[in-house]
Amino acid sequence: MVVQNVTEPEVLTGHTGVICSTSIERIVTGRNAALTQIEGLIRELDDISILTRDIGGGTAQEWGMREGHRYDCWFTEKTDKAMKAITRNIDRRIWRELMSKSGMLSLMDAQARDEWHKSLEKDDIPAICEDNILSTFERLHQDKHAVFERGVINVFRGLSWDYKTNSPCKFGKKIIVDGLVSFNRWGFSFTHGYRRDQLVDLERMLTLLDGKPLPDNRSDIACRLSDHIGQQRTSVVYEDELFRIKYFQKGSAHIVLKRPELIERLNDIIARHYPGMLA
Repeated sequence: MVVQNVTEPEVLTGHTGVICSTSIERIVTGRNAALTQIEGLIRELDDISILTRDIGGGTAQEWGMREGHRYDCWFTEKTDKAMKAITRNIDRRIWRELMSKSGMLSLMDAQARDEWHKSLEKDDIPAICEDNILSTFERLHQDKHAVFERGVINVFRGLSWDYKTNSPCKFGKKIIVDGLVSFNRWGFSFTHGYRRDQLVDLERMLTLLDGKPLPDNRSDIACRLSDHIGQQRTSVVYEDELFRIKYFQKGSAHIVLKRPELIERLNDIIARHYPGMLA
């Protein structure tokens, strides 16, 4: 199976190794201890607020907030309401950190990452505890190949079939996309949008299939292409180890994939999802 050759982040080799050797027990214990102390602080502040109110000094919402920022701090709310919100906020941040360290985000395409981040904005996110962490990352570990292949399929389906060069059956050596750049009297500029996400996804998939470490998001293909265009406004070609990109004033770009063996592996994935297309 092709994707089994992908170099897996260390933590994805088994759910017991989640979070890159960071102790789950330490995280859960620290989280619970922090929430207990926070609840104590809120109750103590509430008692102080009652005292100051009774002597005419107002409540914590009045004397404890900067002018123009009243009622924007959970510590001055009722304990039950405050603890629900604070617990969600802390758990949300811990899940983000765990996900980042797990390596799973690197296997996801832009759509999957967006869905994950949106799921964390809901009020019913799973509480941080050992069982929830282990079950979540065990499931993600089991699904990691499907997650990666879904990203390949989404990039493939996102190509425009208005261009004859783009085959509706497979990735070819060259693909054509629109809306990657814009042009005015000062020259070219890189367009930040869904085409950018597609290009970054494509680089990530090719890099993983090649068994290479992923570039930092500050040095991915989008950043490098944007820097190249910004520094060379009249240039029409960008090239690196994976791509040769020629862009045009109408906004389109011809992207040549320079590694035919990686193209073949992408097409193996497409063939598994759409049997007979490459026959």
